[in-house]
Amino acid sequence: MSHGSGFLGVRIPFEVELMVKQLKDLDREIFRKILKIVANSLEGKDSKESVKSLAKTESLSEQQLSHILAGMYTLLQEALRLPPSSLKQEVFKDDLRDIRIPEELISDFAGVVFGDSSLTRALQPSILVQLKLSDGNAHRFELSVAKFQELRYNVALILKEMNDLEKRSILKIQD
Repeated sequence: MSHGSGFLGVRIPFEVELMVKQLKDLDREIFRKILKIVANSLEGKDSKESVKSLAKTESLSEQQLSHILAGMYTLLQEALRLPPSSLKQEVFKDDLRDIRIPEELISDFAGVVFGDSSLTRALQPSILVQLKLSDGNAHRFELSVAKFQELRYNVALILKEMNDLEKRSILKIQD
């Protein structure tokens, strides 16, 4: 499995080799959950509870999960320790293909290393909003937490202004 000297070096770390074997039949959503945990961990966030929760909810053995976590951590740590100018995205992706990472997962790894916004969005919590209108129509849309807070604030502001306006018009009528 050795492939010259990619960003992982001449010899592929053992953890990465074990991870690659586990990724073949891994569901992409589970993969993304694990990737988010590892990315958070690399940023210095405590991920013990996230790992425990994932271990309880997903159908992975403890061994599978530990191989994937260790391999992802090693792979991303190696890629992120290099100066951005020395690691090009296409070279990184080719290195991942060389070690037989499934093609559909390569862009997610690249997203963590190169800050791709589509993965960043995919890994961010979001709020699914469904509005039922008085005419019976329903509309669904997804918002980031920040956009939801902005929407919530603006709706509250409009309601307050409508209330203030209503109070003023009542006073004028009584005059």
